[in-house]
Order: sequence, then C-alpha cells, then structure tokens
Amino acid sequence: MTTTRSSTDSEPRWRTDDFFPGLDSPEYARAVDELSTAAQALGELWDRLGVRRGEQPQDLSAAFEAVTTTLNALLGKLRPLWAYVYAFTSTDSRDDLAQAKASELEMLIQPMRGLFIRYDAWTGGLDHETLKATSALARSHSYLLERAHYDLQHQMSPAEEALASELSLSSNMAWYKLRSNLSSQLYAEFGGERLSMSAIRNLADDPDAGVRQRAFEAELQLWQSAEVPLAAALNSIKGQMGILNRRRGYVGAVEATLQGNGIDRATLDAMQRAVVASFPDFRRYFRAKARTLGHADGKLPWADLFAPVGEPGRVWTYPEAQMFVEESFRSYSPRLGDFAARAFRENWIDVPPRDGKAGGAFCMNWTLGESRILLNHAPSLSKTMTLAHELGHAYHNLCLAGRTPLQRDHPMTLAETASIFCETIVQRRALASATGQERLYVLETMLIGHAQVVVDIHSRFLFESAVFEGREKREFAAAELCALMEQAQQDTYGEVLSSLHPYAWASKSHYYSSSFYNYPYTFGLLFGLGLYARYQTDPDAFRAQYDDLLSRTGMESAASLAAEFGVDIRDEAFWVSSLDVIRGNIQEYEALAATLG
Repeated sequence: MTTTRSSTDSEPRWRTDDFFPGLDSPEYARAVDELSTAAQALGELWDRLGVRRGEQPQDLSAAFEAVTTTLNALLGKLRPLWAYVYAFTSTDSRDDLAQAKASELEMLIQPMRGLFIRYDAWTGGLDHETLKATSALARSHSYLLERAHYDLQHQMSPAEEALASELSLSSNMAWYKLRSNLSSQLYAEFGGERLSMSAIRNLADDPDAGVRQRAFEAELQLWQSAEVPLAAALNSIKGQMGILNRRRGYVGAVEATLQGNGIDRATLDAMQRAVVASFPDFRRYFRAKARTLGHADGKLPWADLFAPVGEPGRVWTYPEAQMFVEESFRSYSPRLGDFAARAFRENWIDVPPRDGKAGGAFCMNWTLGESRILLNHAPSLSKTMTLAHELGHAYHNLCLAGRTPLQRDHPMTLAETASIFCETIVQRRALASATGQERLYVLETMLIGHAQVVVDIHSRFLFESAVFEGREKREFAAAELCALMEQAQQDTYGEVLSSLHPYAWASKSHYYSSSFYNYPYTFGLLFGLGLYARYQTDPDAFRAQYDDLLSRTGMESAASLAAEFGVDIRDEAFWVSSLDVIRGNIQEYEALAATLG
C-alpha cells in the first residue's frame, strides 16, 4: 500500500513572492488601493459619457474607445490580484488571513460586476456596423460586441441585474466557497495515517485492489458525513440559477450556457448524438477491463474503474513526469518544450496533495504569459497526463498574452483546446515506444481518461438536467441526489458496472459553479483530437496556424475558428471521426488484453 506516495515535502509548491512579498505586505495593500481608485474613476468616466442601456453617444467611436480602454485597464489590475489571493486560499483553506483578504477583495469586486453588466448592456445596444466602420478598436473587439448584443436580449432590468450581482456574494458564491472549504478539510484515518480527501481519491488507481476498495468506501463515508451542507449548497445554487434563467427569458438551463460557451444548440446536439452512439464501444472497453481484473461476469465495480491494467514500465515520480512531459513537448516544437522547462524552473506548479488544499487540478493566469498550476500529483501516467493538460492551459495563456483582457476572455469549449492537444502529445509519445504490458498500461490510461470525458461527463449532463428540472418544484434531499446520480450513471455506463458512485454530485466541484460546466470538456477532448489529426496530416502548416488560433479564442466563435482548419462542428460526422480515434484504441485494447491475459 502506497498511501504517502504523493505527500512528500520535497515536491515543489508554487511561487507567489514574485508578485507580492505577502498578503499582509504594503505592496499588496497598495495594489488593492490602486484597484479601488481605478474602479471609482471608471464609474465616474462612464457617468460622464452616459454609459447605460439604450444610450447612443454622439461621438460613437470616441466613447466606445474610451470606455473599452479603461475597462481593459481595470481588468488588467483585477485579474492578477484575484489570482494572487486564490493561490493562498486554494492551497490552504484554513489560512485565516487569506480567507479574510479574499473576502475583502470580493467585496471590492462586487460593485465592479455592476460596471461589467452596464458595459454589456450599453455595447449590446450600440450601432455596431457604424461603430466598426469608424473604430479599429471596435473591429478588434467585434466578437465581444456580438455577444453583448445577444446577452442584451436576455438581461433583466438594470436594477434587477445590479441586485442579482450584489446578492451573489451571499448566495451562489457563498455556497460555492462553503463546498470548497468543507471538502478541502475532510480527512480520514487510513492505513494508520491521516489522509485528506485528495489523498484518499488519489488511491483510486492504487495497484492493490484492497486498497482501492477501502479508499472508495472511505471516500463515500466522508462525502456522506458532509451530505447535508453539500446538498443545501447544490439546491441553493441550482434554485437561484433556475430563477435567474427564467427571469432572463432562457428556455431551460442549457440554453443559458450556449452563448457563453461560444456554440449553438445545433453544435451541442451533433456532439451529443455522436457521444451517445459511442457508448456501446466504451462498454466493450469496460467489459475487457473487468475481465482483465478478474471479474468473470464482465462487470466492473466502481472501486476498480480507475485501476491500473498492464505494467507502467517506469515509476512516474514527479521528476520523471517533468522530464517526460518536457521531452514530449519538444517533439512538437522547441517553443512548447522551452515553455514547459520555464514553468518547472520558475516554480509555477504546486504539486503535492495535503490537508486544506483544493482537490483536482487547475491552471490560472498569473501575469501576462505566466500561469500557476495546482496539482495533486501521484506517481502514475494518468497524473503525468494531468500535468501535460494543465501546462496546455498555461501555454494557451502564453498565446493570449498579446491580447487585451476582454479579448482573452474565451469560452470553456475552446479553453480545453490546448490542454487536450498537449495531453494527446504526451499520450502518443508514451504509446509510441510501449509494447506488451506497458502498451496495455498506456492504452488503459488513455481510455479511462477518455471514458471520463465522454461517458462520465454525459452522466453529469443528465444528472444536472434532472436537478434543474426537479428543482423547479422543490429541493432535493441528499438521498434523492444520490438516486439521481446513480440513474444518470446507469443510463450512460449501462450494465457494465456492478456498483456506482452515488456521491459523485458531491465530489465534482463544477456542479457548484457554472451551470453545465461539464460538457465543454467533451467538446474540448473531441475538438482537440480532431485538431491533432490535422496536425499529423501537415505538421508544419498546422504549427503556423495553431498559436494564432489559440490567441483568438476570445475573439471568434468556435465554429468560425474550427472552419479555418476545415472543421464543421455542426456536422455530426466530425464528432464521429474524433470518436473513431478512441474506437481504434478500444479495439487494440481488447485484442491486447485478451492476448496478454
């Protein structure tokens, strides 16, 4: 049993002193004061220029340029400050100073949200054609104008939008914070050690079946111990979103997410049809895995869902993961390899799981061209791929560095493009040199990741749809949420699982933030696989276009950007072609498992 395998103090933690000496430093306090002053000045300028819904200034281009330039400047001050504070709260939820500073910053930001809503309402109603004809800045922000026009059709009155924004601190954002803090402080005695929830969940791919089963049972018990506040949080967030969606004129909760994700319903439906059609293929993979693990009935218990199959061929310690990722990235381009080396050298990454640290992994923009990455590393190829995935996000941030803050605001669907692409580079390199049991291990690691993004995420989509529908009538008890979760898992995994994860609604933080946060990951995976296929066809031509595409993900729709690579995302055939890549891996996995078994 290897319960301490990723909690060593020797693993790196991210650097924060390159920004400010500390949360209690004069430099940090001065930056907060400067942000407050800039926000006040922005509001005064907008009052003078008449920036409000329905107003058409006499000098249209001059007003738009003044307003947009000052808003970009404010966002340039705001976003790094928030990242700095979050670097502390996400790695230690018991840090009282960090929590206090985060609360203070949220209170300062709150009035700014009213300015952002005001900007959208104003720009959405402007004469866009005249504006773009007279202003280069407007032309470079034309996609923002298109989105603002759409959003204007779904805005409540200015007073209602301002109130909803003001109340969010004490409603959905407060519930999200509760869930985050509570889950980061759950721990259990396991194998004679006190392990955090992140460390417990990292045992899901332990080689020992007994360890996996006990860890899964411990995880369920921890979630059950917190089910009352977690259910209250989920009910409150979804209830609030349902009310706001109705007041804004959306037909259902899904419609409210499409524009923000840069796609339309035709695109989502095409992707979902292809996804559902692929389930029989994934079930073949699950049955092959179950038999390989000794389950003669071909059914897989949830505790074995992430079990390793085959032999890793190497120990994927964090130093080993660093070296492999950097070398893999260099096989694509020197720029990408140098970028990874810089991230490692300059300590952008917080590696080990520990008590009080947020679970999972994420990447956040730090300063222009720099990011910070949170991991909960364990020695496996899966976690190595997670490192590559998050570095892909960081590379995307690098490509966006030359754009304005408003242009850098890109949808979740396209946010996964670089991360999936980088993950695929590492997967392909690991597979290229692997034979026998090691090849089976690599295929297993790839397929369980793909199954999560295709199969499991569709179960989350079904679950969230059911919650929104039912929440129109009443709140759900924790047991009812568990039942909905199990039903969604049965509808997607089918009969190949002998046990389910009823508390997946508690373990997935995404349910507690944006509505339908999950399906963009499926889009990102399949879009990324499609782009990788284009890269293989003509590597040099692809490299010449790729970084530019990443830099414009906040400036054009997903359909428009995809068309530049000959991709029609409204055509189901594209999604089927991406899934065919996975089907090929499943076919090889089945044959190899049968041969080696």
